[in-house]
Amino acid sequence: MDIDKITSLINDKLYSWSEALIKLLPNIVLAAVVMVIGFYIAKFIRKITSKLVHKISKNITLNNLFSSIVYFSFIGIVLFTVLTILNLDKAVTSILAGAGILGLALAFAFQDIAANFMSGIFISFRKPLKVGDIVQIKEYMGKVIEINLRDTLVETFQGKTVIIPNKEVFQNPIENYTILQKRRFDLSVGVSYGDDLEKVRQITIDAVSSIEELSKEDPVNVFFVAFGDSSVNLSVRMWINTPEQSVYNKVGSEAIIRIKKAYDANDIMIPFPIRTLDFGIKGGTTLTEMPIQMGTKQ
Repeated sequence: MDIDKITSLINDKLYSWSEALIKLLPNIVLAAVVMVIGFYIAKFIRKITSKLVHKISKNITLNNLFSSIVYFSFIGIVLFTVLTILNLDKAVTSILAGAGILGLALAFAFQDIAANFMSGIFISFRKPLKVGDIVQIKEYMGKVIEINLRDTLVETFQGKTVIIPNKEVFQNPIENYTILQKRRFDLSVGVSYGDDLEKVRQITIDAVSSIEELSKEDPVNVFFVAFGDSSVNLSVRMWINTPEQSVYNKVGSEAIIRIKKAYDANDIMIPFPIRTLDFGIKGGTTLTEMPIQMGTKQ
């Protein structure tokens, strides 16, 4: 082995590296300056973004998420700029290609999570519901106790906590009972065909109007809605001054008690279901024509 030849090769290699480093030194200095300035600008943009998003959404988690996305996106731009200054264009291309392939794979693998995540973002901006609202989503009715970026927690009136994916919340109708800060209770009643309907209406209104929890701005309404098989059916519509379910149930119970007492006091009948047997219909036999057989026990 020729030692001098090896030494010469090493020296040539070191010299070429040194020469390349000296030529690249201005680019290194520029890249370092760009990186330092870029990090400071990224932090400034993060603060500005956080303030702007906070004006739109009060969701702290969502605000931090958006400001972080903007921050890291700007950091990525700075790093790619630094690599370009250092003439590492091939590395930039490889990183971008790898990131694209990885992003595509993750999108297919976690599409349900991504759908729930994006739905959570839209819910945070549109605000169809908030913590404390009484809502019904699909078959679940209760009070919203938590809204996350992936799911919404609803506590039902039976004491169960239901975790509903945000995709289901966003894509289905939401019945929000809290927005108006009042609820209407509809009570169906049937009275006899022999009763005076004008009298029934007035007695019904008088019976329930003094319930304490009813709204003072909205009057009690009574509408006759149908001729039933054995009664004239009416609907009593009362507005309650709160959306709370406990008050809603209390008003309904109190209304039933008061209406029953008022009807009893005024001789208004709530009839039982009645069935009439008609033996004289066309093609049939009247009751008087039917033979009656009497039998005795042996």
